[in-house]
Amino acid sequence: MAKAGRSNDWGFPRWRSYDSSREAVAQRECDRHGCGEAGLCPAPKSPNSPDRWYFCQKHAAEYNKGWDYFEGLDKEQKEERAKAERQESSGYTEASHYGWMGSGDGTRSADEMRALDVLELESDADFATIKKAWREKAKEVHPDVKPDDAEAAAEFQKLQLAYEVLKAGEERREWRG
Repeated sequence: MAKAGRSNDWGFPRWRSYDSSREAVAQRECDRHGCGEAGLCPAPKSPNSPDRWYFCQKHAAEYNKGWDYFEGLDKEQKEERAKAERQESSGYTEASHYGWMGSGDGTRSADEMRALDVLELESDADFATIKKAWREKAKEVHPDVKPDDAEAAAEFQKLQLAYEVLKAGEERREWRG
């Protein structure tokens, strides 16, 4: 005798999840006024708040563009929190050879950005500009120019380290090519 109604199970493998049903599922709409798309992307209403907005992908990107995770923190607190975040997520970091590359498009590492700050350069500076700035600054504080100045020696070491970080980053980008 034939079964009444249709079965959800189409045999093996099981094409549906367990405890599934055929009823329509209510979907949350985007919280942006006038948008009728699905609100699948949660975004915090304020820092450390459990309340969330739910945006579509387009409006979530727009919202996150201006989001500053470190807002209200001084430089030391920012560095401390960034260090803690790196330690907590170190197991999830992507291998450097799988990332995007190219200068000025947000691909410089945090170390490279700090090195550019030491050399007082913009984030989109090319390597020729970096080398020129490094040489000018290094000539002023070189130990041969100021032999007994410990402060100048420390500044020269800082400049040298910044240049080495930026040079290594440039070599990585050239190697990936």
